[in-house]
Amino acid sequence: MTPEPLEQLARGAAEILPAGALEAKLALGRPLRVKLGIDPTAPDIHLGHTVVLRKLRDFQDAGHVVVLIIGDFTARVGDPSGRSELRPMLTVEQIEANARTYQEQAFRVIDDDPQRLELRRNSEWLDMEMGSLLALVRTTTVGQLMARDDFAKRTARGEPVSVLELLYPLMQGYDSVAVRADVELGGTDQTFNLLLGRDIQRHYGQPEQAVLTMPLLTGLDGVEKMSKSLGNHVGVTDPPGEIYGRTMSIPDSSLEQWYRLLLGRELAVGADPLAAKRALAHELAARYHGAGAADHASKEWDSVVVGQGLPSEIEDFTFSSNGAPVHLPALISEIFEISRSEARRLIAQGGVSIDEQPVAEMDLGPDELDGRVLRVGRRRFVRLSRAAD
Repeated sequence: MTPEPLEQLARGAAEILPAGALEAKLALGRPLRVKLGIDPTAPDIHLGHTVVLRKLRDFQDAGHVVVLIIGDFTARVGDPSGRSELRPMLTVEQIEANARTYQEQAFRVIDDDPQRLELRRNSEWLDMEMGSLLALVRTTTVGQLMARDDFAKRTARGEPVSVLELLYPLMQGYDSVAVRADVELGGTDQTFNLLLGRDIQRHYGQPEQAVLTMPLLTGLDGVEKMSKSLGNHVGVTDPPGEIYGRTMSIPDSSLEQWYRLLLGRELAVGADPLAAKRALAHELAARYHGAGAADHASKEWDSVVVGQGLPSEIEDFTFSSNGAPVHLPALISEIFEISRSEARRLIAQGGVSIDEQPVAEMDLGPDELDGRVLRVGRRRFVRLSRAAD
């Protein structure tokens, strides 16, 4: 293996552990089995997920086999990484629906060629008999698990850690045994779990995997990691205008990281932040919707945000009132899927308008809304029509 493939595979990584492990795996001279596990705890993939998915694609392009594990069984527990409380339990139906969309959206980044992709679900091996579970839990001590950073912090704060959560790293580690992983990828918040996977492989008599972690992409707020639960995300299936507009909203301080993690190149020294942001937004919109859609999104952003005009295309929404006043926060919540309290805050701050006239009232007559354009914030529009009573 020449240095060039190794350099490409290591590019952008936060850590490769232990030192020399990836080089040793590459020296085997065969296609490696490169594992990534994704728990379908939400229905969509956002740009933060694509950081590690694009690294998987690098391994595929170098001739290796990606083992993508849909964690339909571990999703029942929920990854405790960064959590201060036990995740809510999802139903089997929710997990299945999320798994389908995760798989479809992951294929926007990785190659679905069966010669370079093995798609598995960890319910294949984790729905195990008691004897097998006891053998698994014997591989690890409670002290090892409680040394994990987030568990230690929660314990120090007097917050509980459930036995169920303690099992999660063991189950993720056993995934590596089940698929005989040579390399496992994950975010930096997964380092403990990935290294524990090496220990568990050793207990089962397997060669230990190399671990490659990728940095966590900062969300739109420029502070927290990108997360749908925090609302600071950009989804890969978002409309091109939404991808473009939300990318334009990131703080300048995030540009270097977004260029490096999402585009795979460094931001030019002394680059104009606005021009760099526009190029970034265009490239991301084009990646998931094509160059034509990205061009249109750019023009719409200029018209709507810079020129304070209306977009060329506005979706229609029909509301019912039975002649009664319409509670605007409830209507906004229904249309744009935000909370009523957030809608009330936007109204109070002047962020809601009807036909470009700011509104301060919480309740409006149906005739005041019929045929009008409702604008929420800078980029969300809908044309309202009243249903026949």
